[in-house]
Amino acid sequence: MFKRILIANRGEIAVRIIRACHEMGIETVAIYSTADKDQLHVKLADYAVCVGKPRSSDSYLNVNNIISTAISLDCDAIHPGYGFLSENADFAKLVEAYNMKFIGPSGDVISLMGDKAKARELMMENNVPTVPGSEGVIESAEEAIKICDEIGFPVLIKAAAGGGGRGMRRVFSIEDLEKEFTNAKTEAINCFGNGDMYIEKLVIDPKHIEFQIIADSFGNVIHLGERDCSIQRRNQKMIEEAPSVFLDDETRNKMGEVAVRAAKVCNYENAGTIEFVVDENKNFYFIEMNTRIQVEHPVTEMVTGFDLIKEQLRVAAGLHLSKKQEDIKIEGYAIECRVNAENPFEDFRPYAGKVDFFYSPGGMDTRFDSFLYNDCSVSPFYDSMIGKIIVKGETRLEAIRKMRRAIEETFIDGIKTNLGFQYTILHDKDFIKGNFNTSYLGSKMDSLLEQMKLVEEKDER
Repeated sequence: MFKRILIANRGEIAVRIIRACHEMGIETVAIYSTADKDQLHVKLADYAVCVGKPRSSDSYLNVNNIISTAISLDCDAIHPGYGFLSENADFAKLVEAYNMKFIGPSGDVISLMGDKAKARELMMENNVPTVPGSEGVIESAEEAIKICDEIGFPVLIKAAAGGGGRGMRRVFSIEDLEKEFTNAKTEAINCFGNGDMYIEKLVIDPKHIEFQIIADSFGNVIHLGERDCSIQRRNQKMIEEAPSVFLDDETRNKMGEVAVRAAKVCNYENAGTIEFVVDENKNFYFIEMNTRIQVEHPVTEMVTGFDLIKEQLRVAAGLHLSKKQEDIKIEGYAIECRVNAENPFEDFRPYAGKVDFFYSPGGMDTRFDSFLYNDCSVSPFYDSMIGKIIVKGETRLEAIRKMRRAIEETFIDGIKTNLGFQYTILHDKDFIKGNFNTSYLGSKMDSLLEQMKLVEEKDER
């Protein structure tokens, strides 16, 4: 097992990794920017090194400073968490070149699956269901028109290197195709430095369901069930749950088998996620693979009792998977609410500042992953997510009620958060009944904000 690991990240995921390492007797090295010198991950790690100024490009994306820090402190491995350098193939290769272990898949696999057009081709070649569309990269709007003539409208234009909804456009008619193709390509170049595009048939109002997989270096791959991530705002997930109330056992088993096959065909190692869209008739289609630990991994941990971070460390150290597929049992229902520092009434504008008072929820099967503490600061330089509340109940309704209770007893004073908005969703009848898909927030935003406003006004009285 590793002696010392550098964590190339910040915030709640850095804290999460530090905890797992310490429980396994592994020393940790935290990196931080000058803006993050008082952050919790800096205080909890065995060693902490400043790697640059507040901007991510100067610190958490500063490959030279990160590698130099790892070498100078004799680190055996680097864990990238999610975001930042976690899916940077060149970084993964560089870590290995300096005789350290990158805790994740190889750089070659990251490169292959990070190119969504190539990943799509690979899946099609291996009988993994994919949404009808182009077989590879589309070079021009003229070529896009030919594809659309074949598959029909509506379509989804997507960036091969995309993520988070960037470089993506929905197109419903031939008149808008050329303009939207150009706009998506321009955005992709600006965001990712890569203008390769491809096209898929748009599945109207699907469920977004993903399967957690983990693989060792001996060719063993298992899945740990699904997560329903359909509650999204502008392609950003807000609430995740496991298992999905929409899937029946037959569909669930088929999707699990396909997820494992998808991981095997790319010789995958470590933790990853196979993402699908599922239509109203339970037809499912591969859309992409995330080659890292996910923000929402605790949902899976709650219903399986399986520590994904520790298993990442185990397989990265060259050990076999600790469990076989038949050992994985899904028990109960888990829900995660992402806690963001933002103002829902101002189009969810990020909100930075000092946290005057913080109190986290507790109780049986209640978990709060966060970097917050009294008098800490939320920086304007990074993502607005400040934590995640995760609960588990024997039934989905019990989990919903437990999450409501957990939000009620969470106090984050000094900054604005989205907790009131999450609380409102948890009382919406369609959410409670499981009647939602990826268009849920788009269609209900105004009514949810109005309900949230009424609740806050009542509380003030």
